[in-house]
Amino acid sequence: MSNRDRDDRDSEFVDRLVHINRVAKVVKGGRRFAFAALVVIGDQKGRAGFGHGKAREVPEAIRKATEAAKREMIRVPLREGRTLHHDVHGRHGAGKVVLRSAPPGTGIIAGGPMRAVFETLGIQDIVAKSIGSSNPYNMIRATFDALKNETSPRAVAARRGKKVSDITARRRAATNESEV
Repeated sequence: MSNRDRDDRDSEFVDRLVHINRVAKVVKGGRRFAFAALVVIGDQKGRAGFGHGKAREVPEAIRKATEAAKREMIRVPLREGRTLHHDVHGRHGAGKVVLRSAPPGTGIIAGGPMRAVFETLGIQDIVAKSIGSSNPYNMIRATFDALKNETSPRAVAARRGKKVSDITARRRAATNESEV
C-alpha cells in the first residue's frame, strides 16, 4: 500500500490529543524520561475510539496511541446526527459521567477529555457532567462506557417487536406535554 492511500484513509479520521504524561525511571546514570499519550480519534459520523501509547519520545507515543485508537473504535447511534437518543450514565473506577441529550443550538457543554470525545464523534448538542475522578483516563473510559449503553429507537423497536413510530411517538408526546 502506498503512502498516499494510507493518508487518504487516515484523513477521514479526526484525532485529538487529550493528555501527555511524562514518567521518569531512575537508573544508575540519572533519570530516563518516557512519555505516555492519550488520544481520541473519530470520523465525526458516529464512530470513535481512544488509545494509549508509551514511548521515549512524544511523537512516537502519539503515533502508538493513534494506532491503538483505530483498533478499538465503537459506533454510537446519534439522533439527527447531532445528539444522543437518550440520557446515559457511565463509570470506570472512580470516574462517573452523566450524558444528556440536548435541543439544537445547545452546543457541547462538557469538560476537557469528554469534549474531545464528543468533537471526534460528531455530536454538536450535549450536556455532560463528570462526577468523581478527574483523571483523564478514567473520564474517557467512563464516557465510552456510557456511549456503549446508547441504543437507537430502531434497536429498541426490534428488541420489543414494535414499530419505530410507536417508540418515537412517546417521545413526541412527552415533549408536547412539557410545552403545555
